[in-house]
Amino acid sequence: MTQSFSLRGRTAFVTGSSRGIGRAIAFALARAGASVLFHGSRESDALRSAVEEARAFFGEGEDTPAIASVTADLGDDAALCALPSAIAALGFSSPDILVLNASHQSYATIADYTPELFDRHFHTNVGAACRLIGLFAPAMKKRHWGRIVGIGSVNQMRPASRLAIYASTKAALDNLLLGAAKAYAADGITVNDIVPGVIYTDRNHAALSNEDFRANVISQIPAGRLGTPEDMAGIAVALCSDACSYVTGASISVSGGFHL
Repeated sequence: MTQSFSLRGRTAFVTGSSRGIGRAIAFALARAGASVLFHGSRESDALRSAVEEARAFFGEGEDTPAIASVTADLGDDAALCALPSAIAALGFSSPDILVLNASHQSYATIADYTPELFDRHFHTNVGAACRLIGLFAPAMKKRHWGRIVGIGSVNQMRPASRLAIYASTKAALDNLLLGAAKAYAADGITVNDIVPGVIYTDRNHAALSNEDFRANVISQIPAGRLGTPEDMAGIAVALCSDACSYVTGASISVSGGFHL
């Protein structure tokens, strides 16, 4: 059973993995044996720290997963298209595992709509996912093995009015992944969507620092607590492994029941 969950010999690319959910998933994939490419929109202390910590944790040796980082603004299509060459230049093979974690999120109601706000959300959260799948799926098809995992949001199931545009992008991403799952299933590629609930990260630290707001949110979560980035890691490893080779086109909630 342990072998079924092993990712030894695989290469994973996790977008937005300098912090939060992406970072936790990247570390978990490396612990399962995969070589991991961390990603940030630009060079930053957080990205360097994640890579340095991963390298220090895993050490060096023949069986040690390779760790490196690449940068690209997901809102810049030219930067996305340059990623395969950047990854190859680092000595990595084209990823077997693609985790679409990075996203743009702004508190914006329908009344706050502007074309610029809309375009930034949809290009980053949906368009970039479409582009990255198109860039990396062909190599997965040649190997007849691949894993694509999107990171959605509980807002795609129960949208918050103040996140109206963001929520719509996550619903669109889920639909995109369903289409990809159907398109690539015969090629040995699975495509699934992990849907987090309220996960305590630096993105929502300011809002959840308000004790009244935090208590109100927790009162709506059947599990009675906020999630952590690490709560997302186990299901990500499972979906990327051979243990879940027959799971595709699924949207799996990791929300402590908040989606109910």
